Amino acid sequence: MGAGADIVEDSEAGDGSSVHLTLGFIPLVDCAPLVVAKEKGFAAAEGLALSLVRETSWANIRDRVMLGHFDAAQMLGPMPIASTLGIGHIAAPMIAPFSLGLGGNAITVSPEIFAEMSAAGASLNSAPSEMGRALADVISRRHERGGAPLTLAVVHPFSGHNYELRYWLAAAGIDPDRDVRINVLPPSAMMGGVRDRQIDGFCVGEPWNSLAVEAAAGVIVVTKSALWRQGPEKVLGFRADFAERWPERIAALVRAVYKAADWAGRSENHSELSQMLAATNYLATPAEIILRALSGHLVRIQGGTPEQIPDFLVFNAHAANFPWQSHSLWFYSQMVRWRQISYSSALAEKARRVYRPDLYRNALAATGTDLPRASAKVEGALTVATPVASRNGTMVLGPDGFFDGRLFDPDEVEAYLKSFDVQI
Repeated sequence: MGAGADIVEDSEAGDGSSVHLTLGFIPLVDCAPLVVAKEKGFAAAEGLALSLVRETSWANIRDRVMLGHFDAAQMLGPMPIASTLGIGHIAAPMIAPFSLGLGGNAITVSPEIFAEMSAAGASLNSAPSEMGRALADVISRRHERGGAPLTLAVVHPFSGHNYELRYWLAAAGIDPDRDVRINVLPPSAMMGGVRDRQIDGFCVGEPWNSLAVEAAAGVIVVTKSALWRQGPEKVLGFRADFAERWPERIAALVRAVYKAADWAGRSENHSELSQMLAATNYLATPAEIILRALSGHLVRIQGGTPEQIPDFLVFNAHAANFPWQSHSLWFYSQMVRWRQISYSSALAEKARRVYRPDLYRNALAATGTDLPRASAKVEGALTVATPVASRNGTMVLGPDGFFDGRLFDPDEVEAYLKSFDVQI
């Protein structure tokens, strides 16, 4: 195993009665469905014995899935797409038949930067657009004084974190590639980086934003749910050939993790779940900090009052586990927008097929689970909770709006890119 990896073995592994699977994860609150699947027996009920291996970086996760060290892993939503398209690394076809949830990230800046933003008119009550304008003012004043550009960190180049940070900055008139520096750090290095003044802020998943607040090292200025309500985040990623060799194993794991996500999403289970995740072999973080993310009650500045954040982290409601192909195409559009890859209809189609609603439907078909009839949708179109057609009649999706009011039509990727003046 790789350096720093921690293995959590299932007691049933190796007894000959269960199929053993090794899954990689990063110590983040949104790994919860994998932990619950193991700890609450949902995997065992499907004939699976799970070993959960804790890793320190997303690059390690990608490489160990690619090399076959892991059968599957918690992955950043864009990561299996980038791996399949061969950008940032050698091409290694992967698939994502399951979404581990929606939201869960935030953008945090140092108290010093927030003080400058406050002087420019921002407050914790400010909307994302107002926060962005205040940050743009801070950056402009620094430039006028001949100061160094702000340095912000994300967890991986192919991450929702990178794309949502860039989306927010660009909407405020800040060029992410010219006006600031964006570095890559593992999630666990973010708090230390901002505390030690190596970076000025970061975009990361919980519990790292809340830990920075607790240590007086950061102030949460924007949440992902404020930028894109019910926006996609992590997935369960496999090598593509795993689905060809062992489709029944994927189906069993999807069922187990679906039941786990349903359990994790219920408020009456959040106290138990926070204790479960707090264990040293998982997040090694105080349960009360984890509970902030699970309940959506975030403390955004040290000593502040907990604030209810709608849909901060959604594990199962609103079809959160469905691998929408409109999500995969939105991630691809951001890869094109930020010049990580060129645009072509063939590449767009290849990106779309990484997300596998067919495998999700096949796994859950016999369980009575309600399933969307469509495999893609116009993202950002639902301003309120809305009934949509489903296998059992109707299911409720949304609201899913972007903070700037834009829509993403998966059938019109070229037009969407051109709306940002992207040359394709």
